Amino acid sequence: MNDGLIDAFGHNTWATRQLLGVCRDLNSQQLDATAEGTYGSIIDTLWHLIAAESGYAARLTGEKPSFDADADEPPSIEEMETYVDELSDRWERFLSQPFDAERIFRIPWDSPDHIYDVPAGVVLAQVIHHGTDHRSQICTDLTVIGIEPPEMGVWEYAADSGRAHPTEG
Repeated sequence: MNDGLIDAFGHNTWATRQLLGVCRDLNSQQLDATAEGTYGSIIDTLWHLIAAESGYAARLTGEKPSFDADADEPPSIEEMETYVDELSDRWERFLSQPFDAERIFRIPWDSPDHIYDVPAGVVLAQVIHHGTDHRSQICTDLTVIGIEPPEMGVWEYAADSGRAHPTEG
């Protein structure tokens, strides 16, 4: 039932891991780099991406993360890598079971007193969109400081994960 979402979430996790792998070798000055039009520094954007995803996952699964997603200071890249692994496991468990894509969640919109009713399917779409958008911004930040960003496209994910392979014969 959720098979089509497995690749979307697999790519989301894989792409974030690719980016974290490049960022692991950056010094603190590089991690603090930002470019006009992006969310913020590389490290702040990575933390925002992961913390927000943990919030989406908590909302949908009812499971809070093992880490403090509300921490003001970003954790280390190595810690973020473990958090991404945790989120990947959570998404795998969630997507292995049927779920009601029309289940409504009450979500604050722009302020705590401005609430919207949002179906689970929209929350899932937000996870993918949010991750893609912020990873792209981090790639801009990397490019500005002269670092080659990783290839993170869906085709690269499919080839790397074995979901796509050359035709034989």
